[in-house]
Amino acid sequence: MDKIETVFLNSETNNVKLQFFFAICFPFFTVLALGIDSVFFTEHYFDARQLTNLLSILYFAGFFFASEPRLRKLMLIMVGLSYIGELIFCKLLGMYEYRTPMIPLYVPFGHAIVYASGYVYANTNWSINKESSLRKYFLCFFAVLFLSVGIFLKDYFSLFFGILFFLLLKRKSWQNLYCFIALCVIFIELAGTYFKCWAWNPDVFGFIPTSNPPMGAVFFYAGGDVLLAKIVGAWENKKKIE
Repeated sequence: MDKIETVFLNSETNNVKLQFFFAICFPFFTVLALGIDSVFFTEHYFDARQLTNLLSILYFAGFFFASEPRLRKLMLIMVGLSYIGELIFCKLLGMYEYRTPMIPLYVPFGHAIVYASGYVYANTNWSINKESSLRKYFLCFFAVLFLSVGIFLKDYFSLFFGILFFLLLKRKSWQNLYCFIALCVIFIELAGTYFKCWAWNPDVFGFIPTSNPPMGAVFFYAGGDVLLAKIVGAWENKKKIE
């Protein structure tokens, strides 16, 4: 019996380490994948979007199978939710556009990878032990960020949705999870617009000035997480009833 428990604990520890490995490699993978799909790479070599699609699906699959059951559910549902979000925000509202008319296949999987990375960071022992002090740094950082882009870049979109982001944080008891996810969002938005994989329209909704990319985009991820958590919660409650 002791041997079985030891094997189980070792297996669980290995999964946690592998899960963290995928999360810590997130920025490096992002630069690689988006660099391959960049305008520069396409113009100087060839259109390698299919390679980025393949890499993203493989990375998602590795991250998925390395994760604990709840994160797997979150990642799986996030793929579907993010695709719906792309149809609404990109195609219906025209807030941003990709370098080609079609929404890249890698995008929904990329959203799930972004979310999972932030989730893992927020649930490390270090983050949990430093929760109170990290919260103060996060709140100061995002407050300065939203005010700065609003004042100096005239990004009123980020200023407005930055306020909504703080209201959401307050409603969610200032959980650091949303801040970790927001940092991952900012990184991937900066990388994606730098490589010109996508670009935000200068006037969102036709009348709200914004930058490329807008830092206020983090609100939509945080809001999506609220919906995501409710869906997963309903899924788990249904299984308990059955």
